[in-house]
Amino acid sequence: MATTHAERLFKTISRPVSNRGLVRTVTFLSLIVISACAGIKSKEQKPVVSASIPTIDQVGALRMPAEIAPISAPFPMPQLKRPQFPNRSFSILSRGATQSRITTKEIQAAIDEMNKLGGGTVIVPAGKWKTGRISLKSNVNLHLEQGAELHFSGQIEDYRPAVFTRNEGVEVMSLGACIYANGQENIAVTGKGKLIGPPKDSPVRKRVMSVDVIENVIPHDKPVAERVYEGYNDEFIFLPMFISPINCKNILIEGISLENTPFWNIVPVYCDGVIIRGVTVNSVGIPRGDGIDIESTRNVLIEYCTLSCGDDCFTMKAGRGEDGMRVNKPTENVVVRFCLAREGHGGITCGSETAGMIRNLYVHDSVFDDTGVGIRFKTRRPRGGGGENLHYERIRMNLREDAFRWDMLGSKMYVGELATRLPARDINRLTPVYRNITAKDFIIENARTFVRIDGIPESPMTNFKLENAVVNSRSLFKASDAKDILIKNVRIKSQDSLITLVDTRNLTFKNVVFDIPGKEIITSVSGELSEDIEFENTSPVKPKGWKDNEWKK
Repeated sequence: MATTHAERLFKTISRPVSNRGLVRTVTFLSLIVISACAGIKSKEQKPVVSASIPTIDQVGALRMPAEIAPISAPFPMPQLKRPQFPNRSFSILSRGATQSRITTKEIQAAIDEMNKLGGGTVIVPAGKWKTGRISLKSNVNLHLEQGAELHFSGQIEDYRPAVFTRNEGVEVMSLGACIYANGQENIAVTGKGKLIGPPKDSPVRKRVMSVDVIENVIPHDKPVAERVYEGYNDEFIFLPMFISPINCKNILIEGISLENTPFWNIVPVYCDGVIIRGVTVNSVGIPRGDGIDIESTRNVLIEYCTLSCGDDCFTMKAGRGEDGMRVNKPTENVVVRFCLAREGHGGITCGSETAGMIRNLYVHDSVFDDTGVGIRFKTRRPRGGGGENLHYERIRMNLREDAFRWDMLGSKMYVGELATRLPARDINRLTPVYRNITAKDFIIENARTFVRIDGIPESPMTNFKLENAVVNSRSLFKASDAKDILIKNVRIKSQDSLITLVDTRNLTFKNVVFDIPGKEIITSVSGELSEDIEFENTSPVKPKGWKDNEWKK
């Protein structure tokens, strides 16, 4: 009876919910009931959780409302508001821009003039405009009208001189970004227009640094002013991002579409007060074509965005290794809501650049559809920092790979022997951590593995709590070097019955229905540290071969 009821329940909560215009509120108003322990004879009252989990037609750029709803988060979070601009505007046409040639100077002249006048809106009208790097200035809104396309040059000289930027978590002097800003306030890129990246096989793309990982190319003790890479004499360059303000405050990126980026798409670095809403990204097939990367930036709202990416979709980063530790700026106070992740390596990812710490992240009311991993956590032994106080609620996922994935070791390609799990290393200033992570109210329609954790022996993943989920996965649960985990009020339908644990301790499955082959849980428990594994009020009540429902040394 339990399995039959759970299957009926899954169909009920998977049914599309009528929006009726109320999607702008923090939660949807329709009521569904998730009872993962249906049919189990419990000694306690089974909890019933009211929640509503969005469907694909309720999220993403096409559903963006005009106004920004109040921000709610499980940590102190400012109520971010759009930057305000003077009621002044002019078109790039008035400054001599023409579609017949590259028009960087005219666009930049319009931005510079508007800044000197005290601010306003620079309009890019409908048409195909060719340009090199554009630098935003304080109090200027660069507005792309519907039908406007900015096509960015593939020639390295159109991005010179080198500017201060951060590339993969390391500070350098290089090409910066197609749309760049440094030390500015009250800036925006808005409208229904489109950014188109440099052509395929152009010099900007072909001259990318590929000799090694960046921390092995740029010594961390070399002054940043001497880390200059601008492509003279056939030297390599670091790829420009699409939009990257650095050291800026009060930023709005709204409504635009981005296609064919050379590198990461939207990347605020060292910024404070960022709103990204209604953005559409397509970088499928582009290596390292991340969608939105929040880099050592605080007080951020991301909402109603649709991302289809060649790498991770929504990503939190905070610097890499020694250089990131030198800077030591966290990414903190970030809310992601009503967003849609399509193709990409990860729906929402923390890392792998984690040096300054990623903390206070709240992702809610979103859908990941045909994405790789759903909730992804990456770091490496020499990356430093880590992530903590990370919260995920009311998320629907249809995935190619794992639902929850921690990859804290990486591969030898990037970190050499440090990717080898054993022996455990001494803890040092670069030893990263992931801790204090909560997830609540999930529908996982398809996944390769429900939970997979590859922690670090000397720094295990610590304190993960998942409540209220209906899961359909091919594999069940795998954890190495993890502790203090609670899986509560969950119904799991899996094609595999094996739970694999290596040096995993204090793991509890509570009020969980396992719908698995043979109706028996099979366990593989190894490692001297594995202990205190408990199945409380579950079906089956205990794994095959266990004398009771607890495993201790």
